[in-house]
Amino acid sequence: MANKFLGQYFLRNASIAKTIVDAIAPERGDIIFEIGPGNGELTIPLSEKCAEAGCRIVAIEKDVALADRLRQQIQKNVDVIEGDVLAALPAQVAALRSTSRGGKYKIVGNIPYYLTGHLLRIVSELKNKPERCVFMVQKEVAERIVAQPPRMNRLAASVQFWANPKIICAVPKSDFVPPPNVDSAVLLLDSTGDASDTDRYYAAVRAIFAQPRKTLLNNVAAASGDKELAVRTLQKIGVDPGARPQNLSVTKIAAIARVLFGDNSAP
Repeated sequence: MANKFLGQYFLRNASIAKTIVDAIAPERGDIIFEIGPGNGELTIPLSEKCAEAGCRIVAIEKDVALADRLRQQIQKNVDVIEGDVLAALPAQVAALRSTSRGGKYKIVGNIPYYLTGHLLRIVSELKNKPERCVFMVQKEVAERIVAQPPRMNRLAASVQFWANPKIICAVPKSDFVPPPNVDSAVLLLDSTGDASDTDRYYAAVRAIFAQPRKTLLNNVAAASGDKELAVRTLQKIGVDPGARPQNLSVTKIAAIARVLFGDNSAP
């Protein structure tokens, strides 16, 4: 039975599960973290694919009863870990540094809606980013993540700094048990591998999107404390000081970050 407190909605469409497995593209030597395996709707077909490819799954499940049940169902190439993914994932990723593949890994999962934003923030903060992520998320959130100017937003700017996002398919609420109140989407995130100056960039994102309805100049000046410098800098890098945050590309945000923002912690 689903635990609504944990945001559990179990996928019952096997063709969507196959789409997710194909999208994560298991390869020999891969370490694939699965978030919230639940009843194994995704874990079982993924473990079969991984057995053929020669790779391993680490499934992180918070529900103790589900974790115990899953251990009885899965193959030897799956390790089930009980715990909160927000704490467990960074620890597991850090431990990969000593592996033969140099810490490379992928992440997959049907993500509880309440957890999506926080999880993406955790992944964005990881120094060692995943090669690829395939997430089932709320459709509206997926659409926000893939947004481009003039619909850029803080979530899109944060994710697109390290990954190229793509919506693979929409998933209606009827494909879940129990059915949630909204539709979902399968989201693919391919790492760009070039996210340098992370702290500086996220400091700029926080400032630029602090008050999205205000002009870029107002937000940047409020953060930098020097309006004249903000005007000169924005004009120099080819950004209209009167523009709104949603009109900025990741490239322009990075340019602002390099000039106006020093090192700060990630968002």
